[in-house]
Amino acid sequence: MKIKHIALVILTILTTACTNLDEVLYNTITMDNYGKTSSEVQTIVGGAYATLRGFDDTKTGGTICYPTSEFVFFLNECTSDEACIPTRGTDWYDGGVYQQLQYHTWDARNKTILSAWKYNFQGVANVNTIIYMVNKSSLTDAQKNIVNAELRGLRAYYYYNLLDLFGGVPIVTSFETADVPAQVSRDSVFRFVEKELASVVEYLPAGVAYGRFTQNVAYTLLARLYLNAGVFTGTPRWKDCQTACEKVKGFSLNNNFFDNFATDNDQKADEIIFAIPYDHKQNTVGNYLPSMSYHYNQKYAFSADGTYPWCGNGICAKPPVYATFDASDIRRNSLMVGDQISKATGEVIMMDNGSPLSYTVDIADYTKAIQNEGARLNKYQWRADDKWERDNDLVLMRYAEVVMMKAEANYRQGFTTTAVGLVNQLRKRAGLGDISSLDDASLETEWLHEFIFEGLRRNTNIRFGTFFNAGWNKGVTPVYRGVFPIPQNVLDLNKNLTQNQGY
Repeated sequence: MKIKHIALVILTILTTACTNLDEVLYNTITMDNYGKTSSEVQTIVGGAYATLRGFDDTKTGGTICYPTSEFVFFLNECTSDEACIPTRGTDWYDGGVYQQLQYHTWDARNKTILSAWKYNFQGVANVNTIIYMVNKSSLTDAQKNIVNAELRGLRAYYYYNLLDLFGGVPIVTSFETADVPAQVSRDSVFRFVEKELASVVEYLPAGVAYGRFTQNVAYTLLARLYLNAGVFTGTPRWKDCQTACEKVKGFSLNNNFFDNFATDNDQKADEIIFAIPYDHKQNTVGNYLPSMSYHYNQKYAFSADGTYPWCGNGICAKPPVYATFDASDIRRNSLMVGDQISKATGEVIMMDNGSPLSYTVDIADYTKAIQNEGARLNKYQWRADDKWERDNDLVLMRYAEVVMMKAEANYRQGFTTTAVGLVNQLRKRAGLGDISSLDDASLETEWLHEFIFEGLRRNTNIRFGTFFNAGWNKGVTPVYRGVFPIPQNVLDLNKNLTQNQGY
């Protein structure tokens, strides 16, 4: 399954802003002529999956796009010890929002924080709308339970993100409510996600069904929830994490690590549990993450005539990251460093200032970075004939994460030998020798190497406590910044919300 086609009826749903959560939208929807058959319902359900790619609110009077692979990704990565977006001259300053992420000085008006809020609540709003439409259809109750299970699973995914990023948020499950939603505690959001997944799992598709919310996706999400339970609720749930991991069936590690990120990674999906499908022929929007990293003139290294799509020279690795990789670790190739060679001339490409385009590991001055400073994201396969929107599906969950979650759950319970054996499975695939012991620092480093630039690092740093330590180009972080502030314009619209402590 590469792309689910979306019925015209869903387009208005996909472009509706959700900052004002008390907005009543159901009056604009009619079920008179659509949604009466099983096949029609499936096209409507496809709209919920399409929302995973993000949206563009400039079409509805907003000012910015919110694709999954840009601002939502930036927020998780650039607040971690993994990535940053240096200011390069006048490029990438953007009012200082990325500097705030680097220094851990963000406030409630930071647009990347707003993007994460809007992205996830747009997903919630769309799911609630579609559940309403399904329930108004002519399907039997048994059929509705099956269809709604996937939708409720997706909604739980968005609420997991909100739980992780913001802590206590409003829980909205009805499309028909006209009440301004009230905020609930972080613990309540945790229990909501847990209960929703437990309630729907028996109705979800079993086995491997690419691009759909299946039982395997539910158990992987439950494992994530339990892995971080100590952070979310104060009570660790390591055994529950281990049990959820053991229920994930039908997947194995790809022999080639980079097959997971190939242009046709949907065809090499032994390891991919859940991904967002992209296909430029279907006009999908949002999967241009590699272009946000490469230098503007990288196009000459990819295509002889320089017709490769635009590159933005933005996000890159923080300087300490590259040196943590062993030279024989194939995963180090997730980072691009060194001379970039012209396809046309065979010589090193020149930047506009006349200097060679050779990516360095170091960044001498974060606020005045040179254009070629910083190792670049190179995890997803590129092709000379790539279009602006890549065909690589964006990986959200893969079996390697299940292996690592199981390893950490065992380690936290004192079963170090089992944990070491699981970690060695990933190291062997990476071309490395076995390790014989683990501690917190080495385990966190294994998470870094396996999942670099996959959006998991902030969460990992918080769980290990390193998020709050002084690090490259940042000081000690107060504990309250383990969650982000509720965006100010959201607070202005909904007086039932209370700002997170410390902000």
